[in-house]
Amino acid sequence: MNNKLILNSKLLSKIIIYAVFLLSYALPHQVFAKDKEEAGDEKKFNVKEIIFEHISDSHSWHIFGKLSIPLPIILYTDRGIEVFSSDKIINSEEGKEAIYKGSHYSYKINGNKIVALDASGKEDLRASGKLLDFSITKNVASMWLAILILLLIFFKVASSYSKNKGKAPKGLQSLIEPLIVFVRDDVAIPNIGIKYARYMPLLLTVFFFILINNLLGLVPIFPGGYNLTGNIAVTLTLSVIALIVVNFSVNKYYWKHIFAPDIPLWLYIIMVPVEMIGIISRPFALMIRLFANITAGHIIVLSLVSLIFIFNTLWISPISVLFVVFMDVIELLVAFLQAYIFTMLMSLFIGMAVEEHHH
Repeated sequence: MNNKLILNSKLLSKIIIYAVFLLSYALPHQVFAKDKEEAGDEKKFNVKEIIFEHISDSHSWHIFGKLSIPLPIILYTDRGIEVFSSDKIINSEEGKEAIYKGSHYSYKINGNKIVALDASGKEDLRASGKLLDFSITKNVASMWLAILILLLIFFKVASSYSKNKGKAPKGLQSLIEPLIVFVRDDVAIPNIGIKYARYMPLLLTVFFFILINNLLGLVPIFPGGYNLTGNIAVTLTLSVIALIVVNFSVNKYYWKHIFAPDIPLWLYIIMVPVEMIGIISRPFALMIRLFANITAGHIIVLSLVSLIFIFNTLWISPISVLFVVFMDVIELLVAFLQAYIFTMLMSLFIGMAVEEHHH
């Protein structure tokens, strides 16, 4: 009975926190909209713009309201390298174009793409075509943040293991050790077999990298929220890593199964192309699954929050908050589930590649 009371109290406190946060965010918006309406210049709330602003990459890291952190823009042009802050071309006065005059060209941002301008202020197609953008975007900065957290966690846990040999784990070690043992005993060993130890560093890195980014981007409305694992370029890179590891780990029986399977010769024309397509489709499935699940979750949560602004009343906020809390619980499960599924499938593909031939 006491446990149920504690759980209900925790749930109620979370709902109250969300309600306070949303009301504090919604009330200024309504006041602002009212002032704009009185001035005869009301700007309609654009749900699509808000959602895509969060799930897409950006040259600045939005924190809260009008507060954002400008990120460095690094461009390689046919005339040399340009380096400047993103606030030079993003934080302009409303209704005016933001143009930065650099050493080699003038630049402006078109969507999320930076283009070079000619002397007349129009886009220089020749210069823009040769423009290479190496900027530190929000996704890059958030990835560095996740890597930093990952390194701090693993160095701390490794230090705890060396100091507490033969003792029960404690602190951060007691939190991380069950996850490490889970990846080893329930993911790597069943799928890879006796060669599992060789791939444990990769599997642990992938599992915790995806998990940390899923958790950090769990609630998109929090300040600094981002959508790294919902970016298809990131999931593509993880899938390419899986593709490379799998195909560099294969033995001769793996290739024999693809190019010379034990089937009638007339079936080769069907089975060989199917098996070759399977080499690409497996990591492709990894890419799409992670990208779609994380992005969909963020879109749903932001859409539920936007109901307050769509109906333009605070009376809808309790319903919106309840649905957001429910979705956050589902998203918490998905954060762990997607990290597990990606790591499990990667280990399964590796196991298929290194499996010895059995008669």
